[in-house]
Amino acid sequence: MTACSIAWEGLPAFGTATVAQFWVALEQPGPWGREALTESHLDPALGRAVGDEAAAAGGRVLLMRAPGHHAVEEGFASRRVFVAGGLAGDPWLLEGVALAPDAVLRLPWDDLAVGDRDAVLAACPWLRPARHPVLLVCTNSKRDVCCALRGRPVVQDVTARYPGQVWECSHTGGHRFAPTGVVLPLGQLLARLTPGLAAQVLDAAASGQLAAAALTPAHDRGRSHLPPAWQAAESWVRAEAGITDPAALWCEPDPEEHTVVVRHVDGRGWAVRVRPREGGPLPDSCGKAPKPSAWFAVEPRG
Repeated sequence: MTACSIAWEGLPAFGTATVAQFWVALEQPGPWGREALTESHLDPALGRAVGDEAAAAGGRVLLMRAPGHHAVEEGFASRRVFVAGGLAGDPWLLEGVALAPDAVLRLPWDDLAVGDRDAVLAACPWLRPARHPVLLVCTNSKRDVCCALRGRPVVQDVTARYPGQVWECSHTGGHRFAPTGVVLPLGQLLARLTPGLAAQVLDAAASGQLAAAALTPAHDRGRSHLPPAWQAAESWVRAEAGITDPAALWCEPDPEEHTVVVRHVDGRGWAVRVRPREGGPLPDSCGKAPKPSAWFAVEPRG
């Protein structure tokens, strides 16, 4: 059977980012099951509670582990944590070490939902502004084999050049685009990562920018704070105009069906048609039966 990410090669990734207004990444070494938050050596009650709280506030929690370090660790001990928010405006990233499970459970979810960095810092003195962006690459093999087979080589290649900035992570969605990842604090989800692209993404993010090489239908799944059609519209404009500033664009609804208006801070605007398209049957995950493939067709409104 053809691997799902091989079968999907050539199809666009625009508009496929997981929708999340903020991201929390919690370190958890050892193996992960299909549902990583409740199927790892993390207390499943804690994983379920943290995941539910984040989801209720419009965010997403991932597990992460250091590249190549999969030793089993029982109990909570101490865990590295990254928290990214403010995605629709001025994205920010916090990092810290949680010494007890209740530190993670007591994250101020409502403040995260509205991107209030100062309130998060006040509520969690164990967090501090991160010095560098991070790239989380999905390697959750129990969710999809492609993620591990294609994601781990990217992580292993890049991690030596960016110590502490590249982590394996649990399911980000879209394994048919493996290797997949999310760059924080920008909230951009990436498809078909390569070591070279991963390096460019981290270099650009260090200056608060999106990597120009990642703004293509092959690689840009979208920024997670937007709904799918708006993700696709914004990604199309960025690719056409070469706009790497994450804060330069915003989207507005348009009365015409399947149309999104993308505005630029300099006054420019684009009316973009975003239509769902369906193609031949393809597996969207390894081991699953093929079903009609789907993507967004994006073009300027004539």
